[in-house]
Amino acid sequence: MTSTIPAAPPAPRTPRGRGGLPRRLLRGPDADPAWARPALLALLAATGVLYVWGLGASGWANAYYSAAVQAGAASWKAFFFGSSDAANAITVDKPPAALWPMALAARAFGVNTWSILVPQALMGVATVATLHAAVRRRFPAWAALLSGAALALTPVAALLFRFNNPDALLVLLLTLGAYALLRAQETASTRWLLLAAAFTGTGFLAKMLQAFLVVPVFALVYLAAAPAPLRRRLWQLAAAGGALLASAGWWVAAVALVPASARPYIGGSQHDSVLELALGYNGLGRLNGEETGGLGNLDQDAGWGRMFGPVVGGQISWLLPAALALLAAGLWATRRAPRTDPARAALALWGGWLLLTAAVFSWMQGIFHEYYTVALAPAVAALTGMGAALMWERRRTPEAAAVLSATVAATAMWAYVLLGRSPDWHPWLAPAVAAGGLLAAAALAAVRLLRGPVLAGAAALAVLACLAGPAAYAAETARTPHTGAIVTAGPATSTGFGPGRGGPGGRPGRSGPGGRIRGPGGPPPQGPGAAARMPGGPAGLRGGGGLQAGPQAGGPGGGPGGLLNAGTPGAAVTAALRAGAASYTWAAAAVGSNTAAGYQLAAGRPVMAVGGFNGTDPAPTLAEFQRLAGQGRIHYFIGGDDGRGVQGRGGGRAASTGGSDAAQRISAWVAAHYTPATVGGTVLYDLTPGAG
Repeated sequence: MTSTIPAAPPAPRTPRGRGGLPRRLLRGPDADPAWARPALLALLAATGVLYVWGLGASGWANAYYSAAVQAGAASWKAFFFGSSDAANAITVDKPPAALWPMALAARAFGVNTWSILVPQALMGVATVATLHAAVRRRFPAWAALLSGAALALTPVAALLFRFNNPDALLVLLLTLGAYALLRAQETASTRWLLLAAAFTGTGFLAKMLQAFLVVPVFALVYLAAAPAPLRRRLWQLAAAGGALLASAGWWVAAVALVPASARPYIGGSQHDSVLELALGYNGLGRLNGEETGGLGNLDQDAGWGRMFGPVVGGQISWLLPAALALLAAGLWATRRAPRTDPARAALALWGGWLLLTAAVFSWMQGIFHEYYTVALAPAVAALTGMGAALMWERRRTPEAAAVLSATVAATAMWAYVLLGRSPDWHPWLAPAVAAGGLLAAAALAAVRLLRGPVLAGAAALAVLACLAGPAAYAAETARTPHTGAIVTAGPATSTGFGPGRGGPGGRPGRSGPGGRIRGPGGPPPQGPGAAARMPGGPAGLRGGGGLQAGPQAGGPGGGPGGLLNAGTPGAAVTAALRAGAASYTWAAAAVGSNTAAGYQLAAGRPVMAVGGFNGTDPAPTLAEFQRLAGQGRIHYFIGGDDGRGVQGRGGGRAASTGGSDAAQRISAWVAAHYTPATVGGTVLYDLTPGAG
């Protein structure tokens, strides 16, 4: 069997209709069926509704990044460097590109939930449109729609495109890179190849080395399949390498050229270095678990089964077996095609993306979070649509009919397993999906005998059975507010993790860090001081007292913010931070970025995140903090909940990972030289010169 699916011909120019709206916008290329473009527009509109609906309920979402957006909206310097606060004490532990769209929206529309999260949702719609365009280049319109729908309904995609983590921009840029690479492969176009490299390199500025996981795949596919002499392909790839380095490195070079005294400290590094951050904490440290100043891998579940595990499985693996099976079948079907066959090149590109990225995610020993798997979603969705098209074209052969039947049956039964992990959540859905999938599989086994409406009905039932599970998870994700540093899609599973279970500082019905950081003994400790009781956890990484959990919290009481979750301070402490804030560079300082973020977002004034995200960065040092306090540049130091009003007593995980204990030294120095006062349940130390 060889690839016989024709390429989509270039669309001819079409006249403009009334009002100047291009006819092509509504009808699409003349080669497309009449329903194709309206169906695409409907898909994109539905995706937009899914990703935007009810966003306001998520409050600040990940307050760590929301605080940086707030800073970037107030200061162009903070915007460029990705600072946690507008006074530029320290940056977030990622490059700033993912913050830029949100910060620009916040400058235009004010700092609020919608200005922060709507840009993420629009990125999701753009990613679906880009994937559709990539698949449509060489496959039927229905296959491109199937791929787009599969991506839009992937639960982890519905989560991350409604959240303010850097992954949304990363996935969009990589999908754009894949589209450009496929365009380059068709005609050996240098322009498109350079554009693919530029998109991928810009992805580095969203999430550093994770963007480069696809680079070997892109290069090998172009080298093997581009219709040009080998010598031309080699120099083109060399030029693309230069474009990759330029697009990834310009910001790194700019930061390196700015004196350290004139910019914020690079969060996540121990030596104020972007390269250290890229190669260590966000690079090799994620692979081997030895990121200095990090928390290591507390999941302890690395291995080939991780993508199908109790929580990860419901995020990404619904169509993963189908994608792998259809990839193998598609490559076999195109095995005799010419070297430059675009259909096989597309299979190789998306298949290589999936296999390499999934292998790294499965075996990495460093910090791994379930939401990372959103990077697999475009590849899984593309392979599903393309493989289905190749097999459907050959459905009259016994082999293709068997592949279609087995794939649908396996997908439905795997959905039955995944849905069974939430037995109290719509218990009727799992058996319905299994029954529908098995019925469709039986019909597809005899697809050679089917005609007309019966054939169309069998195909529709197969698609419905395969997408019903992830669609239900995606809908549950969209209706559930998500806050905190670590979130998951879908309902709570039988492991006790998911949106139905709060974490430290979390609330029922919210997806917080609960269940995400796990030691050998099961779920993490809960309640005040929980971070200190984590296995090897730092005593000093607790949030300030008197914080109500989550940005939507109201009323008295509530737990503190902490290592993985910010809180919302009460009115009294917020008023204290705002009072006379113009006279200070920082309204307050607090250990840990999430603790600082909660106060900063509430007060609208810069709050210094001592020690960065984990509290293990040497920023500021004790001497630097003493100098700033002596100059009257910091108003308050926010204490903790250990009974002495001090955020920690030292040591802990910071020492075991080689991180700095500067935050603990600062806490101890403040406690020894200043008098604590309780304001609205929060311990504050007034650092004004003469107040100590």
